[in-house]
Amino acid sequence: MKGVILDFDSIGPTDLDLTALYELPVEWEIYPDCLASQVAEHIASADIVLTNKTAIRASEMDQSKSLKLIALFATGTDIVDLVAASEKNIVVSNAVGYGTASVVQHVWSLILALTTNLKEHSKASIDGRWRNSRFFCLLDSPIQELEGKVLGIIGAGELGLGVAKIAEAFGMKVFFAALPGRSHSNQDNRMPFEMLLKESDIVSLHCPLTAETAKLIGADELQAMKKSAFLVNTARGGLIDEQALKSALTKGIIAGAALDVLSVEPPSEGNVLIDSFIPNLIVTPHVAWIARESRQRLVGQVVENIQGFLSGEPRNQVN
Repeated sequence: MKGVILDFDSIGPTDLDLTALYELPVEWEIYPDCLASQVAEHIASADIVLTNKTAIRASEMDQSKSLKLIALFATGTDIVDLVAASEKNIVVSNAVGYGTASVVQHVWSLILALTTNLKEHSKASIDGRWRNSRFFCLLDSPIQELEGKVLGIIGAGELGLGVAKIAEAFGMKVFFAALPGRSHSNQDNRMPFEMLLKESDIVSLHCPLTAETAKLIGADELQAMKKSAFLVNTARGGLIDEQALKSALTKGIIAGAALDVLSVEPPSEGNVLIDSFIPNLIVTPHVAWIARESRQRLVGQVVENIQGFLSGEPRNQVN
């Protein structure tokens, strides 16, 4: 059984225990990274392919002689043509829940950085404003308490629920968005999407990127939010119209935003939001999930997915 790993370095394997992966009855061919133009050649004779963010489309599957399983080092499945995989009887599995603790922690680091004006206070401590202050503290940049504020969450999966749990500890009021034309889990605290935007002090995105959710947050949605509101996105960059967000922040339509994701990653050709002159914007380089514990759980789950497939009982199959 031949296995190929297309972009192994993207999970940071050097500090992980990979014993279980290497003990599988699979002969591995490992690539630290992979260009789109190399995919077809790399997977041509593979039975099993592991990938994180390297896309596998129908054309590459057509050239594969024996591909039986695509196991994703990720939850999102948009990088694989699931219809084509099903037509070719290729099982596709994903990993779920492995990064919940890490992502939820990062979400709250972003929320706290926004509401405490952390960036500005750190800058003021370094650039001389505190040194030259008439008082022991600086009152130039406001801080907001979270208690009593409204957190609007879009997406009620494991991540959204995890963020909500912490919000309750801060004494916040939590509501989940009911998106138009969608069926939802039965939270008592559902609120129509448009109303949630208007009522929330913080809006946090935790939904998948699909044709229906692409640019879910655009100019109209940003205009509907409170002027004092913050937007947080640790899900997928394509959920936000990035030009509209830049405009909203520059014009003071909302108070701030914190993002761990952009529409194209890495932003090698630049991005309208990679601009130091945009006020009250925090951007981190898609790191919410990368705690070592999270990545170790990811490897363990992918190993279990492969074991399940080899025993005739696929796990986490998405097609």
